[in-house]
Amino acid sequence: MIGTPAPLAGNDGDDGNAGPPQLAGCAEDAAAALKQMFVDLTQGARMSRGQDPVRRPVFLKPHGVARGVLTVSPDLPPDLRVGFLKTAHERPDGLAAWVRFSSDTVPGSPDLDTTLGIGVKLFGVPGPKLLDGETEAGTQDLLLQNHDVFFVDTAQDMCEFTRAGVVDGDYEQYLKDHPVTREILDAMARFEESALTADYWSVLPYAFGPERFVKYKLVPAGCAPGDPAAVPPDENPAYLGADLRHRLAAGTAAFDLLLQFRTDPQRMPLDRATVRWDEAESAPVTVARLTLRKQDVTARGQAAYGENLAFNPWHALAEHRPVGSISEVRRTVYQASAEQRRDVNGVPAAEPGPARPQLTPPPGRDTRIVRAAVHPAIGVARVGDSADEYVLAPEVDQPAPLPAGSYKDATGALKRQAVRFRVYGYNAAGEPVAELTADNADLRWTVHVANRKAAWYQFQLALDIPEADRTDDSNLRNPKVPADRRDRLVIDPGRRSVRGRNRSGGPEHTFDTGTFMDRRVYLGELRTDGSGRLLFLGGRGVSASATDTPADTFANNDGWHDDVSDGPVTAEVSIDGRPIPVDPGWVVTAPPNYAPELTSVRTMYDLVRDAFVTAGLLPEPPRPSFTRDVLPVLRRLCDLQWVNQGVAVQLGHGGREDLLDPARLAALADPSPVRRELRRQVWLTIRNYDRDGISPVPWPGVYGDAMNVPAQSVRQHVTLSPLQYRLLQRWARGDFVADHDPQAVPPASLDDVPFAERPRTLDRAALSFCLADAFHPGCELTWPMRHTTLYSSPFRVRLRDPALPPPPAYGPTLTPQIALSFDGPLYAQRPGDLTRWMAVPWQTDTASCRSGYEYLSGFGTYDPYLPTFWPARVPNHVIAEEEYAIVMDASRPIEERLAAFGNRRAWLRWLPPRYTDAINAMVTDFSRLGVVERRPGPTDDPRLPAELLVESEVTFPPEPAPPALRNLVALHVPLGADPVLGEAAMATAVTMAELPDEEVSAGYIDKVKRLRHDR
Repeated sequence: MIGTPAPLAGNDGDDGNAGPPQLAGCAEDAAAALKQMFVDLTQGARMSRGQDPVRRPVFLKPHGVARGVLTVSPDLPPDLRVGFLKTAHERPDGLAAWVRFSSDTVPGSPDLDTTLGIGVKLFGVPGPKLLDGETEAGTQDLLLQNHDVFFVDTAQDMCEFTRAGVVDGDYEQYLKDHPVTREILDAMARFEESALTADYWSVLPYAFGPERFVKYKLVPAGCAPGDPAAVPPDENPAYLGADLRHRLAAGTAAFDLLLQFRTDPQRMPLDRATVRWDEAESAPVTVARLTLRKQDVTARGQAAYGENLAFNPWHALAEHRPVGSISEVRRTVYQASAEQRRDVNGVPAAEPGPARPQLTPPPGRDTRIVRAAVHPAIGVARVGDSADEYVLAPEVDQPAPLPAGSYKDATGALKRQAVRFRVYGYNAAGEPVAELTADNADLRWTVHVANRKAAWYQFQLALDIPEADRTDDSNLRNPKVPADRRDRLVIDPGRRSVRGRNRSGGPEHTFDTGTFMDRRVYLGELRTDGSGRLLFLGGRGVSASATDTPADTFANNDGWHDDVSDGPVTAEVSIDGRPIPVDPGWVVTAPPNYAPELTSVRTMYDLVRDAFVTAGLLPEPPRPSFTRDVLPVLRRLCDLQWVNQGVAVQLGHGGREDLLDPARLAALADPSPVRRELRRQVWLTIRNYDRDGISPVPWPGVYGDAMNVPAQSVRQHVTLSPLQYRLLQRWARGDFVADHDPQAVPPASLDDVPFAERPRTLDRAALSFCLADAFHPGCELTWPMRHTTLYSSPFRVRLRDPALPPPPAYGPTLTPQIALSFDGPLYAQRPGDLTRWMAVPWQTDTASCRSGYEYLSGFGTYDPYLPTFWPARVPNHVIAEEEYAIVMDASRPIEERLAAFGNRRAWLRWLPPRYTDAINAMVTDFSRLGVVERRPGPTDDPRLPAELLVESEVTFPPEPAPPALRNLVALHVPLGADPVLGEAAMATAVTMAELPDEEVSAGYIDKVKRLRHDR
């Protein structure tokens, strides 16, 4: 049937002021006007937007194509043996048929309450056909829909209705003026349980021999039952297709073909399509049976064959001539549409020859989905206090930067980082076949997050390094809470589930029923996007003490909680009613990212990947790639210039070791022997524990797992992963792929990534924006992440079966031996098990992670800028708005602008100078600190970079403004913790440091005093 195309907007890509297209008049030439609107405008507009392959203008959502046979009883009366029925009567095996089921809607829309259509193409019908150019075609078409009348009477009516919507964009006014049309259209939007259980009518009349007229009707004559486990129609947008596939895979379906003869010319008009031919006055007569035998409608090539067929009521013998003005215009419109569609798609325009036989072709590329997996395998959300706004977590390694100001809302609140989870389907060979969304599958997401920090053990030091035996015991946090009450320390709201499109954080999707010491704590919520993908938003950065006691340490504040969390992300997926096993993912809520474009020199992805390569579970690259394996290390190292003054001087723009200078980078990317010494010099600057000991000089200038003041271990500083180091060593020798292209642009979004690489790109990007700097304890996650026992497969956390009893209690003290024991806490994980190792609350640790802690060593004097803890997440020194304005002011002397560019301010300058005051202020003020964002740089002098990363959106009160510090020295004073001598000891230390008072944050900083020796 001719359906109802969507209105055009602005002439579909043309100048919106050009006015409506010039159409033939509906009264003068309805066929020409309808052809323009359906074919030239509607179908043409979809082609111009890139529709490929080009589809029909109406009834373009297919539910399936089935092979069948039309048979006629030997006892059919002679007066009914007309046209194709006569041919079928003469053939005991009947006529082969191909049947297409569809809805008058677009493929992405739900099936529910749509108009169903059925197109039947009969084969082996000899004789000349009515359609131009098809006099010898051996086919006969029947077109029917699941309503017995049409919504307009004549071709002119159809033209005027279509023009109202397609050209004028105002169906509503036409329907107000034509209530009968509105009533019929409303009735046509009807629910059908199955395409195989619906009645279908031809709607329009046809000749039946020289003097009689009929309407066709198809009535179900039996089929297999539907799938009792099928997803409800209101939740599965493709339920009709799924049902069709299930029923025909289970058995045969059949329809009886009936004819309703015209018995009263007045009551049964030929050119008033809205008038129902009353079956009480002319009962339909059964003349044939259409049987669809058991089959797999998803068999290779079957759907494509059906979609390439063109159906037209004028593919007919003269005995079955369509009647009425709407039938007349269908001849023109259907033929023009089919010709254009077939020409563009490269399909022969002629009618097919013999019917396509039932085939069992050899398998091509395996596209059958046998399993699926959630990606990213570990997704990272971040806290923020914005009421409802959020940004998405990175999905590629170098995403396009957001505009400055994107990370805070209009009130100055910090936006949360939401993580988007997707499901990818895999074939039996483990190749990704398709992303599964609400468009092609039914997805039900379930997430269970918890916070177990307060019920876990204290952080003293990473328990998998030798120095763990030289620090205080890792005793239980909150040890005064008895064993039978410790469940009150666990914030566990239980599971939440969501399915469908555009779900948005309703009560049933919100993790707000967990409690800490009987106080409810919000841990986040679930949402979905327009394709049914999961969006997880974590907590709002709320940390508090149940006893209102101030925090006094960086990691182990008893009585405190925060609202970070972690836990499994599972998905129940079915495709066409067939359930698919799904590998679960994991979500982690972490502290904010205050430098969202930066990644550390050694990322969490680098560390975990190295663990799997070492275990033989992932291959080592056969040859290093400069672009993939070397350049990222150099870039990350230099990019820390935006968050640390020392790195800026060494490796920043114009610095003494600016590795990203185009000429320097070209030389480093050159594998020729002449550049070997340059490469070797850079490689030798990378820290090697066996060679460098505790020296702070080698790169990167970042603290390590055994950081202590004074330094006592080679792990005082971090180094690259062994895999990174080996790849750099081979690069230094010249054994690498020289694939550096200075003009190359990395994928800015997941859509820019080849499909086969998207799942692992998501996994990598999520962990690449997590730190693997000092696990002290860390920013997002900590040292257990480098143990492969934690995973079921690379990067996928092993989920502890919730049906199992809780893991055993490990006693009052967690020793390294217990922590690393078989089936200990580093094996299958429960909700909350990854983040339990982190500081509580996270703000006290973040405020403690600074740079240049003074320590004594035999390697030179104190450096106020390096080493540093986590600069890529917790900046040390930044370009402030005031300096940025000077840099951009071309009217100022260049020396003044260069000086402004070289100046950095302490990022934490807004917090109080006393250490304990600072860590408590961070709890309430964490969102007011600036975010380091990309800004355009000057273009008038190459000594200044074309782009800068600048501290933006500081929302502290402007008065009193903090001093313009170049650094904020964190001075560890051992006596600072003494209630009697503390104040005097700190004052003396500040005086002896010979630094201005406002530059010193002094106190007993237990974060940097971890080892027993010389305490």
